[in-house]
Amino acid sequence: MPNSTPEPTKPNDVSLPIAAVDASTERAVEQSIYQQLGAEKFWDIARAFYGRVDKHERMRPIFPADLQEPIRNQAEFLIQYFGGPQTYSDRKGHPRLRMRHAPFPIDVTMRNDWVDCMRGALVDAEISEFIAAPMMAYFERTATFMMNRP
Repeated sequence: MPNSTPEPTKPNDVSLPIAAVDASTERAVEQSIYQQLGAEKFWDIARAFYGRVDKHERMRPIFPADLQEPIRNQAEFLIQYFGGPQTYSDRKGHPRLRMRHAPFPIDVTMRNDWVDCMRGALVDAEISEFIAAPMMAYFERTATFMMNRP
């Protein structure tokens, strides 16, 4: 359910430099997010994300008509990545994100659309900025890594 928090308005720009961060500290922060949020918040994020995808002109066509499986996949993956149970890998094997996304044309526009939907989903799911910031850092890096078209 959307809240009254204003929509994010700052678009992503993959040309921005990535700040130097101690990788082990960053990963420890990421791993503690599940403990702070709990599983249901990740389901809220996934439902909010796909609610946005469902209305998105460019993104909607690359997803199946029924979004329940993508919601499940994303929620379980995010739970696992951010420190929760390994349900995703138990069900689907190693995430292999790049391989799983290879069939889809992901250029800078699609990358930015995905990141903007995810940013909006964090707002919709009422994730605090303190927790959303490291999540968005991960999402932006990963979305850039998924790009497979100029």
